[in-house]
Amino acid sequence: MDTVAGTVTHDPPPAAGGRPGGPLIVTEDAELLDDLLRLCAAAGATPEVHHGVPEHRGGWEAAPLVLVGDDAARRVRGAARRRGVVLVGRDQDDSGVWRRAVEIGAEHVLMLPDGEQWLVDRIADVAEGVGRPALTVGVIGGRGGAGASTLACALAVTSAREGLRTLLVDADPLGGGLDVLLGGETAEGLRWPAFASSRGRVGGGALEESLPELHSLRVLSWDRGDRIAVPPQAVRAVLAAARRRGGTVVVDLPRRVDDGVAEVLAQLDVGVLVVPAELRAVAAAGRVASAVGMVLRDLRVAVRGPSSPGLDDREVARLLGLPLVGEVPLEPELLRPDGGTAPPGARPRGALARFCKDFWERALVEAGAA
Repeated sequence: MDTVAGTVTHDPPPAAGGRPGGPLIVTEDAELLDDLLRLCAAAGATPEVHHGVPEHRGGWEAAPLVLVGDDAARRVRGAARRRGVVLVGRDQDDSGVWRRAVEIGAEHVLMLPDGEQWLVDRIADVAEGVGRPALTVGVIGGRGGAGASTLACALAVTSAREGLRTLLVDADPLGGGLDVLLGGETAEGLRWPAFASSRGRVGGGALEESLPELHSLRVLSWDRGDRIAVPPQAVRAVLAAARRRGGTVVVDLPRRVDDGVAEVLAQLDVGVLVVPAELRAVAAAGRVASAVGMVLRDLRVAVRGPSSPGLDDREVARLLGLPLVGEVPLEPELLRPDGGTAPPGARPRGALARFCKDFWERALVEAGAA
């Protein structure tokens, strides 16, 4: 049993219609109920309130989260044991609270007001129906012009085509905007500057709905204004919200590692370092890998041809000491001055799309999400 730490360790049962239900509150303490209703409102959840164990069938068992006021512990003592029960009180010096928590099978004991933020986060998880977090992949160039943005877009486009909820995040404010690369620079929706004041928890559903939708995926890019950075805490909050929605998140990273980029790296499952098969590019990529590797544990290399003599993809990976993803194929139409009429990876039978599909198949299996 824990106090205001960790998470509720069960998968919330779905409510009718497949949508997550709100928490169940059991208390007769008017002051405590006011506080719990306020916290539910802050988390965007609508609770069901009872003075004791609900009489209707399934009311106790089906709720994704049960908040039992300390005043009601005696009244729920005979209820069926279940996971996701939190005993909520106020008296920090009451040693008997632990005995009452054991008697009702509570997983957590929480004291207000100290545990308010923890509880808001847990209630918000219920409201959003949080399940498996998104598989989050960062793409970074070993040198300028390596093709990282092209690969990031192709990975996102391929993920969306495979039916996965997909978010493409542009973490490089000086890169020109991934919305431009996708042909959606005029699409309606919010860009990074709109989230500069974000703190704490950002709603995953609200984030998704606020962003431009291009090629069946959501895109968080930069606008054409003067702002070139957002605070690290905003980056942390936004990316955490994106990951809670599940599916995949692809992040196009700059080659520098500042505080904001470090926040992104800390939430990545895997990083892909794109390196042209050239000696100078390998030398530059080594420095990038050293900086990124201080935060990110799983960094791999994708080699972009054509290869120089004696410097194929396996040799590049060996020189960098990184696992090899493979050789990124070139698509001639992407080399045209106008970049072609379709985004990278849009041709399902193209070599780049096949490369990306193979990447996702392997990555999802490794993550246990397939």
